Parts: sequence; structure tokens; C-alpha cells
Amino acid sequence: MTSMAPHRRLALALLACTQFLLILDTAIINVAVPSIGDELGISPSGLSWVANAYLITFGGLLLFSGRAADLFGRRKLFAAGLAVLVLASLAGALADGAAWLITARAVQGVGAALAAAAAFALLLTLFADGPERHKALGIFAAMAGAGGAAGTVLGGVLTSWLGWRSTFALNVVVGVVLIACTWRVLPEAREEGGGRGFDISGALTVTGGLGLLAYALVNAGEEGWTAATTLVPAALAVVLLVAFAVIESRVAQPLVPLKVLGRPTLRLANVLGGLAQMALFPMFFLVSLYMQAVLGFEPVAGGLGLLPLSLVVVVVAGATDRFIGRFGLRTVMAAGFVLIAAGLAWLSALSAHGTFTDDVLAPSIVLGVGLPLAAVTTNVAATMDAGTDEVGLASGLINTSQQIGSVLGLAVLTAVASARTGTSGDSVAMTSGFQAAFLVAAAISAVAALLSLTLRTPAAVPPAPAVEGASG
Repeated sequence: MTSMAPHRRLALALLACTQFLLILDTAIINVAVPSIGDELGISPSGLSWVANAYLITFGGLLLFSGRAADLFGRRKLFAAGLAVLVLASLAGALADGAAWLITARAVQGVGAALAAAAAFALLLTLFADGPERHKALGIFAAMAGAGGAAGTVLGGVLTSWLGWRSTFALNVVVGVVLIACTWRVLPEAREEGGGRGFDISGALTVTGGLGLLAYALVNAGEEGWTAATTLVPAALAVVLLVAFAVIESRVAQPLVPLKVLGRPTLRLANVLGGLAQMALFPMFFLVSLYMQAVLGFEPVAGGLGLLPLSLVVVVVAGATDRFIGRFGLRTVMAAGFVLIAAGLAWLSALSAHGTFTDDVLAPSIVLGVGLPLAAVTTNVAATMDAGTDEVGLASGLINTSQQIGSVLGLAVLTAVASARTGTSGDSVAMTSGFQAAFLVAAAISAVAALLSLTLRTPAAVPPAPAVEGASG
């Protein structure tokens, strides 16, 4: 970071803090849910949607948000997303019932999608492809890893000391600060002639399709894969996504030009990004649940158990750019997925009568090394050949792949764990379920490691020029 211009360091700090907040917001609510249910009298099924409503709108809108950032202005969309997040968080803090709170969480997801896609596009605009961008992506990945663990810890602390409403109030305070800094720190950047010929039909079909897909995946974890409430939205999602593909092949200015999807490196990077999140996102949830339900940790202590992993992520992510420079993108990517597979396979050996130091600490450190290597390299590969008018689109694609991978992974691995556990709530049965889930996650990571070996660096294309100042 020392070689970066001061304005870029400030901009990167702002974007990284935003990434931290958005990931934190995904995790923090899980700890607060029991208190929410007690105070508002929300049923367990209703409580699941307090968390899931955010994931559905977040995943559904990322692709639209990325392209909108290219066309209408990345800084404007970033600030608008934060503003929506702040207002929705304020509504959540004041909620007095299930419908109000779930709606607020859904709108939070809308704001998060707008801010996340624009933030990633701004980072690509600020840093041209090369060592500086790799460094910036490493910091971005570090903040994401820290946000996941911090959400669990902070959720427990805030809920215990100030009540569950404080978890929403935190977004209001931090969001206002970030918005205030946006106009002074971030540059404006968009495609020349942006705003003309926006593909409305494509935007509607892909947003509806991805939203319904996310809903179906989330519902599969709640109701089962063969339930009508899972199959019907899944079928509608397929119809809408097929319609989207047809529309994109015919309109003059498509939301997602098919030539972009025709790039092998971009396609593979998005597949790998989705697989990485399929394996890793449920891991945070399952490890925390194991420490609380089997080892008997309190929620805050359960969250602190993930702190070593997060610290390793921060350290390794900051050095990933140097690894890429020395060993090459493909080698570092494959190493990351191998380490993730090894860490998850190690976790699959955990014991119902184990301890944190014997069963969780060492494999979590291995995962802390592998996670940033895979995350940074997949992001680099997904965006390295994006032109100046495509950085928002590229960011929307990889963000969408990762978010859908997260939702799919959580649905699949919790289903695997539940199938093995059955109706028994004893620690031996629960541990058996966790073991099976981690073994499946390890297999997913092993497949990703093999696929990463097929990565080919694309021919050079004009990179997005680094923006030197905040203008517009």
C-alpha cells in the first residue's frame, strides 16, 4: 500500500470498510435472531426469513447493479446503495412485527447489492490490472474474512449489552459515515454515453430469475428439495433466465453482451468463485454451530473461535499479490483450493467429545491460508480482461456467482448435515451431520482445485485505466 497514491489509499480504505460492513451484515443477524423471536413473538419459520430475505434480494440484484454502475455512474450507485441500506436498517431497528422486519431485511439486501457491485467496480476502476489491483483485491478479501467472524462476535456483544435493535442501528451509524466520505474520497466513473439504451427487459428477467433462484435455494434448506414451494419458484427461475438469454441475443444493447460470457477465463473464474463460496460460506455457520451446540460455547465465544481463521485471512490476503507475482495466478489459485479442501477434510474428522484446540483450531488456520488465495485469484481472473466499459458488469457477474454459490452451499450442506443427524438432537448425531457436510464441502473444493488447473491467462486487452482523482 505504501506505493499507492494517497487518494487511492483513502478510496481503498472506504471501499474495504464498506465490504466489511456488508459481510458483517450477513453474519451479525444470525446471533440476534433468538432475541428477535423472543421480543417480537416471531415463529422459528418466520425467523429464518429474517436472515434469508437479505440473501435473496442481495443475490438477485447483483448482476443488474453491476451493469447499472457502468451505465449510470459507479459513485452515484454506491452512495444510493448505502442510503437504501441506512434507511432500511433504521426501519429494521424500529420494527414491531415479523412482516415489518422481514421487509426491512429485504430492502437492506437491495441496498447491499447496489453498494457491493458499485464498490467492486470502483476498485477495478481505481487500480489497473497488475500488482496494485492484486494488492487491493487482497485487502478486499481480508476485510470480507474479518467481517464474517466479526459479525458473529459483534452480534453477540451488541445483542447481550444493548439488545438486538443495536445490530441494525450499527448499520445506520456506519452507513452515514461512509456516505459522508463518498463524495470527497471516491471518483466518479462510468461508460461513455452511459444511461442510453438500458436493457430494461433483460434487467427485469435476470433480476426476477436470480431472485427466484435464490428463493428456491433458501427454501430448499427450509422445506426440502421436493417441496412445491421449492420446485415452483425454481421452475419459474429457469423460465426467466432462459428468456433473459434469448433477450440478450436479440437486443441492440444487452445488459450482458454474449461476447463477454464467451470468454473462457471469465466463465471459469465465475464457476470457481461460486464453488469456493459453496464450500466456505456454510463452513462459518457450521463451525460456529458445532462449537455452541456440541462443545457448549456461548454465542460470543463461538464467534471468537473463528478469530484465528480471520486473522490468518487478513495476513495472507495482504501477501497474495506477491505470491501471484512469484508463482503465477494458476498455481496460487490451485494451491488455495487444495488448502481449502484439506482444511475441510480435516474438519470432517471432528469429534463429539472434542475440544476447540484439538478439533477446530488447526484446520481453521489451514482454511485461513487457503481462503484468500482462492478468493483473490478468482476475482483477478474474473476481471482481468474487462474493458473500461465492462468493470461493473464483471464485478456484477463474479459477485452474483459468489452469492448464489453461498446460498446454494448453505442449502446443500445444511441438508446433508440434517439428513445424517435426523431428528436426534444429541451431540453424537449432530457431529455426524457436521462431519458429512464438511466432507461434501471438501469434495467441492477438490473439484475446484482440478478445474483451476485448466485456467488460461487471456490475451492482453486494454485494462481499465486507473482513475487519478475524484471528479464528476
